[in-house]
Amino acid sequence: MLGNVIGSVQRNHALEHATIAILAGRLDHGTGIVGRSTRDGFYLYGEMTAEQVRASAMEALERLRRGESYLAISPMCGTNFAVAGILAGLAALVALGSRSRLERVPNVLLASMLAVLAAQPVGRLAQRHLTTNADLSDTEVVGVRQGGRGPGRFHKVETARRPLLASP
Repeated sequence: MLGNVIGSVQRNHALEHATIAILAGRLDHGTGIVGRSTRDGFYLYGEMTAEQVRASAMEALERLRRGESYLAISPMCGTNFAVAGILAGLAALVALGSRSRLERVPNVLLASMLAVLAAQPVGRLAQRHLTTNADLSDTEVVGVRQGGRGPGRFHKVETARRPLLASP
Protein backbone atom coordinates (compact mmCIF):
# COMPACT_ATOMS: atom_id res chain seq x y z
CA MET A 1 0.00 0.00 0.00
CA LEU A 2 2.66 2.56 1.05
CA GLY A 3 4.82 1.49 -1.91
CA ASN A 4 1.94 2.23 -4.28
CA VAL A 5 1.43 5.69 -2.78
CA ILE A 6 5.16 6.51 -2.97
CA GLY A 7 5.36 5.25 -6.57
CA SER A 8 2.34 7.34 -7.56
CA VAL A 9 3.81 10.49 -5.99
CA GLN A 10 7.16 9.84 -7.72
CA ARG A 11 5.50 9.46 -11.14
CA ASN A 12 3.33 12.54 -10.59
CA HIS A 13 6.39 14.49 -9.41
CA ALA A 14 8.14 13.64 -12.70
CA LEU A 15 5.08 14.69 -14.71
CA GLU A 16 4.78 17.89 -12.65
CA HIS A 17 8.39 18.87 -13.46
CA ALA A 18 7.98 18.09 -17.16
CA THR A 19 4.69 20.02 -17.32
CA ILE A 20 6.26 23.07 -15.64
CA ALA A 21 9.23 22.95 -18.04
CA ILE A 22 6.90 22.93 -21.04
CA LEU A 23 4.61 25.61 -19.58
CA ALA A 24 7.58 27.86 -18.80
CA GLY A 25 8.62 27.66 -22.44
CA ARG A 26 5.12 28.56 -23.64
CA LEU A 27 4.24 31.40 -21.28
CA ASP A 28 5.45 34.81 -22.37
CA HIS A 29 5.25 36.44 -18.95
CA GLY A 30 7.73 36.14 -16.12
CA THR A 31 5.33 34.60 -13.63
CA GLY A 32 6.63 31.85 -11.41
CA ILE A 33 5.03 28.45 -11.47
CA VAL A 34 5.04 26.35 -8.32
CA GLY A 35 4.00 22.70 -8.16
CA ARG A 36 3.14 20.12 -5.53
CA SER A 37 2.66 16.42 -6.23
CA THR A 38 0.16 14.07 -4.63
CA ARG A 39 -0.74 10.42 -5.13
CA ASP A 40 -3.56 11.28 -7.57
CA GLY A 41 -1.92 14.07 -9.57
CA PHE A 42 -0.35 17.42 -8.88
CA TYR A 43 -1.20 21.05 -8.25
CA LEU A 44 0.22 23.99 -10.18
CA TYR A 45 0.07 27.50 -8.77
CA GLY A 46 0.53 30.53 -11.03
CA GLU A 47 -1.06 32.55 -13.79
CA MET A 48 -2.07 30.19 -16.59
CA THR A 49 -5.24 28.81 -18.11
CA ALA A 50 -6.62 25.33 -17.65
CA GLU A 51 -6.14 24.73 -21.39
CA GLN A 52 -2.45 25.72 -21.18
CA VAL A 53 -2.02 23.32 -18.26
CA ARG A 54 -3.89 20.49 -20.00
CA ALA A 55 -1.95 20.85 -23.27
CA SER A 56 1.39 21.07 -21.44
CA ALA A 57 0.61 18.05 -19.24
CA MET A 58 -0.38 15.97 -22.27
CA GLU A 59 2.80 16.96 -24.13
CA ALA A 60 4.89 16.27 -21.02
CA LEU A 61 3.34 12.81 -20.67
CA GLU A 62 4.07 11.96 -24.31
CA ARG A 63 7.63 13.25 -24.16
CA LEU A 64 8.40 11.34 -20.96
CA ARG A 65 6.96 8.19 -22.54
CA ARG A 66 9.24 8.74 -25.56
CA GLY A 67 12.24 8.70 -23.24
CA GLU A 68 12.89 12.40 -22.54
CA SER A 69 13.47 11.61 -18.86
CA TYR A 70 15.60 14.74 -18.37
CA LEU A 71 12.29 16.65 -18.21
CA ALA A 72 11.58 14.94 -14.87
CA ILE A 73 14.57 16.63 -13.18
CA SER A 74 14.26 20.31 -12.23
CA PRO A 75 16.94 22.67 -10.93
CA MET A 76 14.22 24.51 -8.98
CA CYS A 77 12.83 21.44 -7.21
CA GLY A 78 12.38 21.57 -3.45
CA THR A 79 14.47 18.38 -3.27
CA ASN A 80 17.51 20.46 -4.24
CA PHE A 81 16.81 22.98 -1.49
CA ALA A 82 16.33 20.22 1.09
CA VAL A 83 19.60 18.56 0.03
CA ALA A 84 21.39 21.94 0.25
CA GLY A 85 20.11 22.48 3.78
CA ILE A 86 21.04 19.00 4.93
CA LEU A 87 24.53 19.13 3.41
CA ALA A 88 25.21 22.64 4.74
CA GLY A 89 24.07 21.60 8.21
CA LEU A 90 26.23 18.49 8.21
CA ALA A 91 29.22 20.42 6.88
CA ALA A 92 28.78 23.06 9.59
CA LEU A 93 28.65 20.36 12.28
CA VAL A 94 31.89 18.85 11.01
CA ALA A 95 33.55 22.28 10.83
CA LEU A 96 32.48 23.08 14.38
CA GLY A 97 34.89 20.42 15.54
CA SER A 98 37.77 22.91 15.22
CA ARG A 99 39.66 23.68 18.41
CA SER A 100 39.21 27.44 18.83
CA ARG A 101 36.22 29.68 18.21
CA LEU A 102 38.27 31.87 15.89
CA GLU A 103 39.03 28.85 13.67
CA ARG A 104 35.39 27.76 13.63
CA VAL A 105 33.83 30.72 11.77
CA PRO A 106 35.84 30.48 8.52
CA ASN A 107 35.69 26.68 8.65
CA VAL A 108 31.89 26.70 9.03
CA LEU A 109 31.49 29.26 6.22
CA LEU A 110 33.79 27.38 3.85
CA ALA A 111 32.25 23.99 4.63
CA SER A 112 28.72 25.36 4.19
CA MET A 113 29.57 27.02 0.85
CA LEU A 114 31.14 23.82 -0.47
CA ALA A 115 28.09 21.86 0.65
CA VAL A 116 25.73 24.24 -1.16
CA LEU A 117 27.84 23.93 -4.33
CA ALA A 118 27.66 20.14 -4.09
CA ALA A 119 23.90 20.27 -3.50
CA GLN A 120 22.90 20.85 -7.15
CA PRO A 121 24.37 17.61 -8.55
CA VAL A 122 23.44 15.68 -5.39
CA GLY A 123 19.91 17.12 -5.56
CA ARG A 124 19.57 16.00 -9.19
CA LEU A 125 20.70 12.51 -8.19
CA ALA A 126 18.17 12.48 -5.34
CA GLN A 127 15.43 13.48 -7.77
CA ARG A 128 16.47 10.86 -10.33
CA HIS A 129 16.69 8.00 -7.82
CA LEU A 130 14.39 8.96 -4.93
CA THR A 131 11.73 11.59 -5.59
CA THR A 132 10.77 11.14 -9.27
CA ASN A 133 10.06 8.22 -11.59
CA ALA A 134 9.89 9.08 -15.29
CA ASP A 135 8.32 5.73 -16.28
CA LEU A 136 4.79 6.88 -17.04
CA SER A 137 3.89 4.02 -19.39
CA ASP A 138 0.79 3.19 -17.33
CA THR A 139 -0.14 6.74 -16.27
CA GLU A 140 -2.88 8.86 -17.83
CA VAL A 141 -3.94 12.48 -17.38
CA VAL A 142 -7.65 12.16 -16.60
CA GLY A 143 -8.54 15.76 -15.89
CA VAL A 144 -7.53 19.33 -15.13
CA ARG A 145 -9.60 21.48 -12.83
CA GLN A 146 -9.10 25.06 -11.78
CA GLY A 147 -9.65 26.49 -8.32
CA GLY A 148 -8.93 29.48 -6.14
CA ARG A 149 -8.82 33.16 -7.02
CA GLY A 150 -6.17 35.80 -7.48
CA PRO A 151 -2.78 34.80 -6.08
CA GLY A 152 -4.32 31.63 -4.61
CA ARG A 153 -5.33 30.35 -8.05
CA PHE A 154 -4.36 26.76 -8.80
CA HIS A 155 -4.88 23.94 -11.26
CA LYS A 156 -5.13 20.31 -10.22
CA VAL A 157 -3.90 17.86 -12.84
CA GLU A 158 -5.54 14.54 -12.04
CA THR A 159 -3.80 11.32 -13.02
CA ALA A 160 -4.63 7.65 -12.85
CA ARG A 161 -2.80 4.42 -13.60
CA ARG A 162 -4.36 2.22 -16.19
CA PRO A 163 -4.33 -1.50 -15.47
CA LEU A 164 -1.54 -3.35 -17.17
CA LEU A 165 -2.73 -5.68 -19.89
CA ALA A 166 -2.79 -9.27 -18.71
CA SER A 167 -0.30 -11.43 -20.55
CA PRO A 168 -1.45 -14.84 -21.81
